[in-house]
Amino acid sequence: MAEQPENILLVYLRGIDEKVDRIAERLQELTTRVGILETQVGILETQYASISNRLDRIETRLDRMERRLDLTPAP
Repeated sequence: MAEQPENILLVYLRGIDEKVDRIAERLQELTTRVGILETQVGILETQYASISNRLDRIETRLDRMERRLDLTPAP
C-alpha cells in the first residue's frame, strides 16, 4: 500500500507547537532570572536603608559633639 502524503496543515501545526514549547521554556527561564534580580534588588535596598540609618545616627552624634565642644552655634 502506498504511503499517504502528510497533511501540510499538521506539519505547520507541529512546527508551531515546537516553537511555542521553546518560547514557554525561555519564558520560564526569564521569569526565574527576573525573580533572582528582584531578590537581589530587595537585598540592596535593605542594605541601603541600613547604611542610611547608620549615617543619620552618626550625623546626629557628630552634631551633638560639635555643640558640646562649642564648634557650632546651638540651634
